[in-house]
Amino acid sequence: MLAPRQVLTRALLFRHIRQSSTAAALVQVNNELPLTYLEGFPKPDAKHAETIVALPRAQSGKNISAKERKAGRVPSIVFEQEDGQHGGNKRLISVQNNHIKKLVNHLGRSYFLSRLFDLEVRPDVESEDIIEKVRVLPRLLHLHASTDAVLNVTFMRAPYGALLKVDVPLVFIGDDVSPGLKKGSYLNIIKRTVKFICPADIIPPFIEVDLSELDVGQKLVMGDLKVHPALKLVWPKDEPVCKISGARASAESRKSK
Repeated sequence: MLAPRQVLTRALLFRHIRQSSTAAALVQVNNELPLTYLEGFPKPDAKHAETIVALPRAQSGKNISAKERKAGRVPSIVFEQEDGQHGGNKRLISVQNNHIKKLVNHLGRSYFLSRLFDLEVRPDVESEDIIEKVRVLPRLLHLHASTDAVLNVTFMRAPYGALLKVDVPLVFIGDDVSPGLKKGSYLNIIKRTVKFICPADIIPPFIEVDLSELDVGQKLVMGDLKVHPALKLVWPKDEPVCKISGARASAESRKSK
């Protein structure tokens, strides 16, 4: 039997939310509590845990955003996804540009968008008062096309027990012992991220794709990926992730034919 606190938590967190095609979306509340990372699966490195400090914004618009960027801040929003288009419980905020830039440069864009952060909304950067403290998942990151400057960030609230739709980065391993690659073939990477519905408490920082047994002409599909059993694949299981393609014929061999 669930404790009264767990029942209350479920009741407060439950949202009836449609699925969305965005990078991360609040889908519903997980009914199996609690969940933990399992041995043998990647988990976030605790030494890279960060708290993002945000300031509240009263208004939005191009002029306001321009002033925020000039002051060294990034205009942002934190909200809950309700129907794939319009967010609920929305709060306008600004975050420090240098901090977001450091995180993106350190983690990489895909890894930044699949990692949870603590976010503290304060009346002032130097203030110890906290208006709101919430765990969030970056949902959208808008960079300048030519300079890669951070233009804006959207955060999704990630409460305990929530299920989030996340594009999880792929890391390819075993290329040094792959039979196909040893024969001179090449790796054709078809997907670099895969979309899963993940319990917020066990979002993987990445998923390993083992190439060690792949020979020429063989491929791995999404159903082959080894992940925590609580993760649910969004895309079809037979959709390809990568393939060992035959080596291109050399110029000498083409001439001899």
